[in-house]
Amino acid sequence: MPNLEALLSVALDLTTSLGAEDRYRRLLEAVRQLVPCDAACLMRYDDGVLVPLAAHGLAPEALGRTFCARAHPRLDILCHAEAPVRFPPDTDLPDPFDGLLASDATSLAHVHACLGCPLRVEGKLLGLLTADALDPRAFEGVDEATLSWVGALAGAAVRTSQLIDALEHSAERLGLVADDLRRAAERERGAGLLGTSPAMQKLRDEIALVGPSDLTVLITGETGAGKELVARAVHAASARRREPLLHVNCAALPESVAESELFGHVRGAFTGAEHNRPGKLEVADKGTLFLDEIGELPLSIQPKLLRALQEGEVQRVGADRSLRVDVRVIAATNRDIEKEVAEGRFRADLFHRLNVYRLAVPPLRERRSDVPLLAGHFCDAARARLGLGPVRLTPAARGLLMSSAWPGNVRELENTLFRMVLQASRGVPRGAPVLLEPAHVGAGLPGAAAPGRGGGAAQEKEQEQEKARPAGDGGAQEQAPLNEQVDAFQRGLIREAVARHEGNWAAAARSLGMHRSNLHHLAKRLGLR
Repeated sequence: MPNLEALLSVALDLTTSLGAEDRYRRLLEAVRQLVPCDAACLMRYDDGVLVPLAAHGLAPEALGRTFCARAHPRLDILCHAEAPVRFPPDTDLPDPFDGLLASDATSLAHVHACLGCPLRVEGKLLGLLTADALDPRAFEGVDEATLSWVGALAGAAVRTSQLIDALEHSAERLGLVADDLRRAAERERGAGLLGTSPAMQKLRDEIALVGPSDLTVLITGETGAGKELVARAVHAASARRREPLLHVNCAALPESVAESELFGHVRGAFTGAEHNRPGKLEVADKGTLFLDEIGELPLSIQPKLLRALQEGEVQRVGADRSLRVDVRVIAATNRDIEKEVAEGRFRADLFHRLNVYRLAVPPLRERRSDVPLLAGHFCDAARARLGLGPVRLTPAARGLLMSSAWPGNVRELENTLFRMVLQASRGVPRGAPVLLEPAHVGAGLPGAAAPGRGGGAAQEKEQEQEKARPAGDGGAQEQAPLNEQVDAFQRGLIREAVARHEGNWAAAARSLGMHRSNLHHLAKRLGLR
């Protein structure tokens, strides 16, 4: 009779939350109680290749090997069998573990007992369980029923571990995707591509063309111009829009972790690698991977990324096998990438692989007509975040924003508007309107254009008027900077309003459409108090 206690322990392990290694180790311990063997091995079947999962009595290097079933007659026979197989002790078929027995490297080349069980669940081959004994008669007391039960329970154990591993991998992948989506939502704040200028309309047309094509896209543009929003728009226009869009900032990846972050690693690949971890290319399978600041990617990592793009395969750090992935890559850079290639800081072959279709994001100074629209959006965002009432721009403040060169592009405009709203809201009752004026900019905008030097419809009109003046007209002399003219104009208005209301600042503020505290702050800055 079989050792029912050993069989029961295997069955009970199927219902416990053991890790795969512990489950396989306990399985082999039970097999040794049922089958008197000197060596045993549990292997997983994977497309004609057998991969050892656990072993007893074999040399440590046995677990690091893989066995092609067709190259080993005994393993090939077991893979095609429907029931346990006992090999004659004097068979001429070579033993696949010859030279790998821990106690005697040459003993399996001689006469010995050998058997194996195909592990099948619902007719599908999951793996093999083999046992070897130096005594040729060691297995004579093991009946067929015992071997069948062992095979069935071993197959169930392997299947259970595979299901648990698949669920853990799926949960880990979904967790990583959720983390990326959460961070992306924080960065995006719900904004899309805003603007009605010809430059933005041209960009939208390009996105509509390349989005559904699944081509690799290279986005170029200055810092703060909105390259990430363009990448999201390309993904949203693609057939992969229901799959994740993952973001990797290459500039924030130290060279020591860049390879693991992109391609993943296996347990033990390096110090601190305590668990298997998929890389971003693997997590983004079936979706899109956005490689921001690709020009900052270390040269040592670029060949491996090139191979992943060419072959559609990634290999985790420390792994000996590659994984197929289906990922669309969108890259972005604010560098002159051709110059980087020419000076040897970026691989030419990787550049050509990324530069399949290029999208150039225009800087804000080339689409000044979009500034009011963007300003309105950011004012509303600031209102919602700060819990304020309606936020409005005065014509003077709008003209000042239109006149700036905006070297930091849309991101600088956003930061400026949030700062202005915060300054203007000082002392304003909750829910009351907040009026933005040039004074709320603070130290002024870098690159603000002087009148007659571009930057808005008012400046263009002044240019035309300047040209229409006759020679020698006093208006042709050099004018003061715009911010000084605005300050002088505001001083005059405030003095007139205060005088008209006989020194009553509250009444003067109402007549100017301002809150009293805002008027006091402005008057203090202008030197009137």
